[in-house]
Amino acid sequence: MSARAAGPRPRPLAQCPRGVLADVAGLMTDIDDTLTREGAIEPAALQALQDLKAAGLPVIAITGRPHGWSLPFATAWPLSALVAENGAVALVPDGHGGVVTEFAQDEAVRAANARRLQEVAQQVLREVPEASLAEDSAGRLTDIAIDHSEFHHLDAQAIARVVALMRESGMTATVSSIHVNGWFGAHSKLSGAQWMLQRLFGRRLEDEIGRWIYVGDSSNDQPMFERFPHSVGVANLRRFAKDLQHWPAWITQGERGAGFAEVAQALLAARGL
Repeated sequence: MSARAAGPRPRPLAQCPRGVLADVAGLMTDIDDTLTREGAIEPAALQALQDLKAAGLPVIAITGRPHGWSLPFATAWPLSALVAENGAVALVPDGHGGVVTEFAQDEAVRAANARRLQEVAQQVLREVPEASLAEDSAGRLTDIAIDHSEFHHLDAQAIARVVALMRESGMTATVSSIHVNGWFGAHSKLSGAQWMLQRLFGRRLEDEIGRWIYVGDSSNDQPMFERFPHSVGVANLRRFAKDLQHWPAWITQGERGAGFAEVAQALLAARGL
């Protein structure tokens, strides 16, 4: 299935046909400012995850957050898997209350990249003096993150400079609602989604992408909005309107966790639940 054309603004989720919602096989979702507010999951979002699991609808979270930050949530939240560090690391429930950590890159590649990551991080801090490493940096295994809105603030010009420095160093760089993330490698949120569908269910995302909903809130979700025909933005996505070339198909009335809960309620209602 080809990607949706870029440009059109999303329609209200309430206008999504019931038949589309009834056919959904599962959800993939961002975490920060999609499920959470200020780093904590909103009660409405947690209840929605529980309701979706009870209905047999799998949810895979895909985030730029690090492995160390993600680990407790991968065990506490009712998820089928949590993909961290923008597709580089997967935390998969082991069926006994714990998780198995898996990597998109082998150990040798990760070791070779580790020194380069630190070199770029130090260059960014030198050349953008107002920049600060994200406070979750200690838990990062495969990338670096610069805080622009979580505990420290960077203006648009500084964010652009950080992104440019990362890309000049050969990194992939994306801007989330809170961080600028940079890494070496071809992995992404989309490759993480493909990896987990194959890993968990033995199926190709390309064969059924129209039956999965991706929910996000930020400009770094654009590749997912573009690729998933029935992607959904929570209402706070509008904060990034000037930066968006690819909007989701649908948008919720509620922000953050309330918006995610709105998606879950629509899916459950379409099934008569």
